[in-house]
Amino acid sequence: MAPTLAAVAARARRGATALAGAAVLSTAAIPAAVADTDRSAAPSTAAPGLYGTADPKFDGVFRQSLAFLAQHSTGVTPAKEAVDWLAGQQCADGGFPGFRADIGKPCDAAKDEFPDQTASAVQALAAVGGRGEQVKKGLDWLKAHQNADGGWGMNPGAESNANSTAAAIGAFAAAGQDPAKVASKGGKSPYDALLTFQLGCDATEAERGAFAWSPQKGKLNADNFASAAATTAALGKGYLVEPAGKENKAVEPLACSGDDKAKPKDAAAAAAASAAYLAKKLDAGRGHLEASMPGAPKGPDYGTTADAVTALAAGGHREAAGKALDWLKSADSKSAEWAKGDNGKGDPGRLAKLVLAARAAGADPRDFGGTDLVEKLNATGPAPESTEKGDEEEDEKGSSFGGWWFAVVCFVAAIGVGFLFSNRRKKQQ
Repeated sequence: MAPTLAAVAARARRGATALAGAAVLSTAAIPAAVADTDRSAAPSTAAPGLYGTADPKFDGVFRQSLAFLAQHSTGVTPAKEAVDWLAGQQCADGGFPGFRADIGKPCDAAKDEFPDQTASAVQALAAVGGRGEQVKKGLDWLKAHQNADGGWGMNPGAESNANSTAAAIGAFAAAGQDPAKVASKGGKSPYDALLTFQLGCDATEAERGAFAWSPQKGKLNADNFASAAATTAALGKGYLVEPAGKENKAVEPLACSGDDKAKPKDAAAAAAASAAYLAKKLDAGRGHLEASMPGAPKGPDYGTTADAVTALAAGGHREAAGKALDWLKSADSKSAEWAKGDNGKGDPGRLAKLVLAARAAGADPRDFGGTDLVEKLNATGPAPESTEKGDEEEDEKGSSFGGWWFAVVCFVAAIGVGFLFSNRRKKQQ
């Protein structure tokens, strides 16, 4: 029996919500097949504790999660109000939606919860600390909705794709668990699923090593968005990547040696091959990537370029990452305008992506082409509980106070010594 029009529309809305959280942070367009035209539910005011003032319908959990990870990477502790907001979005069974306007209303497990949002929230809550129960519930939810092939799809039960699988890998890694040991009922690991989306030596030379989001009509199509996410995940890392070391690891394209059936044999090799693909695409774009998702507008894909910087840095490809980062930092790139968001007030998700990329590549997010990204990110939400900069100021205040107090003590001591000598002279007279 064919599905009704209402059922198809419902699936489309769920698909749009699952995809849009990530897509709105780049210039990648949501495929027309899952586009959601109902945007009338925009809240009149931002929810207390939420970063950003734009409609959170699709990306509320995503942008909050990325904001926390970027802040954590720069020594900023978000306000408790903000952390409570994200934790409060979690559904009773541990999954996370794109956004819950009314947290008093139970979630609909069939349509309100998504692997991508759950994985991003788990990574963020693991980073801020003190939310172990929510992290465990989120991981349990991901484990319960792992597909037989070892991966995850846009929705629970949907076919696995590279991005959702990569996000889940990052969640387990962020919580200190080995993703390779997260086996499905079929005995498959997330890496087993992830590597099935990689193009091998049977692809054109320009696309070898790239990842596809998922097979389309049985064919894998190279996708920059998927490649950046999968490269980082294949290295066992999530959105937050520690700064690259001083040594530079050269990128090495997939070696085929005349074997059209050859593909990377393990996750590490897969990451290396995909990194080479990304570096080549970045060079072709003179430092940036173009959106590769069908229907995307022409022009730089800032979000995916930032993701590629993070991915290359994660693999130790410091030089390749630095070239793309230099482009993002340049005034000609107009990344600062992109980071302001559609409403011009600052997009926390976009700012966070730039912060994470800068830090991963060993740059200073507080001086990003003359812009303090951390300050701008902090300004999109509740005042942080503490910052490294603030702590330094406190130290300076403490030092000033200590110096003042020491001067007072010395002054009083001098008076006392003077008084003592004066009395002695009187006695001697």
